Amino acid sequence: MNFNLLLENLTNPALLFFVLGLIAVYLKSDLEIPPNSSKFISLYLLFSIGFKGGQELSHETFTSEIGWSMLFGVALSALIPLYTFFILKRKLTIFDAGAIAAAYGSVSAVTFVTAVSYLESQQLSLHGHMVAIMALMESPAIIIGLVLISIYNKEETTHKIKIPSVIKHSLTNGSVLLILGSLLIGFVANAKQAEGIKPFTNDLFKGFLAIFLLDMGITSGKKLKAFFSFGIFPFVFAILIPLLNGCVVALLSSIVTSDITNRFIFAVLAASASYIAVPAAMKITVPKANPGLYLPMALTVTFPINITIGMPLYLLIVQHF
Repeated sequence: MNFNLLLENLTNPALLFFVLGLIAVYLKSDLEIPPNSSKFISLYLLFSIGFKGGQELSHETFTSEIGWSMLFGVALSALIPLYTFFILKRKLTIFDAGAIAAAYGSVSAVTFVTAVSYLESQQLSLHGHMVAIMALMESPAIIIGLVLISIYNKEETTHKIKIPSVIKHSLTNGSVLLILGSLLIGFVANAKQAEGIKPFTNDLFKGFLAIFLLDMGITSGKKLKAFFSFGIFPFVFAILIPLLNGCVVALLSSIVTSDITNRFIFAVLAASASYIAVPAAMKITVPKANPGLYLPMALTVTFPINITIGMPLYLLIVQHF
């Protein structure tokens, strides 16, 4: 990786606004994003990602490769939380293990947007159906995480959630419903109908993303003390598991597509950790899960690792293997 590329990634506005949030907490500043505004921005990002994904998908001719790619993406989102949960539960509570496994099985829209910008810097262009696949990969991991918590939760055996109820609740969770619903609406809306809201879904996205990451930086900064109280395990997990997932998927993705950009995006999605849909879902569904653990892991460790080390590494793999 050359120095200019590293510098370009380190000066990414999304990362810098996140760092600003951390600094604000360290300096004991009163800087904060009002809760209602924070919730609105989260909903906006989910809506925008889903709608754009549906629009992009509607412009493409559906092929067997796209079909297999969608199945591959959903399978990744389901399998990653399955294996990571059993690693995590050796050191953490069932609730924390399930929430973290769901976060790392799901995807990060923030990392995805950064990956698209990275592709553009390499004179490569994104294929539209990958936006739809990213949106589809949000919910399977949440469902798997909640199912695993339900199965292994020993604290409330008399009130154990039934698996069908967990799945239904996961699918109707506001975050999941919004992104999948927006995907469908974007798919059925024609280009002329979508043009009217394009400035809202496209032009404003990165600005709202920066404010959202500032808020996430403040939230993570307040939780860092709890994060470090768990020892080195969460830190090591948040570095090694995403890099492992990304490298393995960079190789395995050749099974469903030979396109370099598609394989790169699959690697990035597998390596990323959700900080929109999963935290929103877990806050409501699993209040015993500690956001002071899974938020700093995803945001403070995994996100910077992916955009500085991960992306150049994944692109190198898909170009040469």
